Amino acid sequence: METSGLAARGPGITLTGSLSMKTVLLIDDDNTFLLTIGVRLKSMGYIVCAAKDAASAISVVRKTNPDVIVLDVSLPGGDGFLVAERLRNIVAVAATPIIFVTASVKPGLRERAIKLGAVGFLAKPFDAATLAEALESALSPLDSRQPLADEA
Repeated sequence: METSGLAARGPGITLTGSLSMKTVLLIDDDNTFLLTIGVRLKSMGYIVCAAKDAASAISVVRKTNPDVIVLDVSLPGGDGFLVAERLRNIVAVAATPIIFVTASVKPGLRERAIKLGAVGFLAKPFDAATLAEALESALSPLDSRQPLADEA
């Protein structure tokens, strides 16, 4: 079934861009976020895969081996931090950069993301340019990446 360039595939959704640069896995339970951000990333040339909950996230990661993961903090079936912990134990993706996203203003989330090795932390809503910058940084060589720092 095709919908606006989105095709259901197993437990996730896949968008393919014509330039087929790098694969971005979006993990979020908000369909609007997945569609909106997915279309924008596709237009930038990324291959976009998506998962809507913690269980399908692990399955999609194993199938797609993404270059970068955009992970919502709040997910059905386990929060994003639990997903990140599990991903760090999968050898094939243990070093994959993770950018956390959240609409929550709960204190301590950014610090928790830092402890899990996040390369980015974005507060929703954010614009496409902000995400593009975070992805570019996440996909840069390890030695040129700026570490995610605590905000004072």
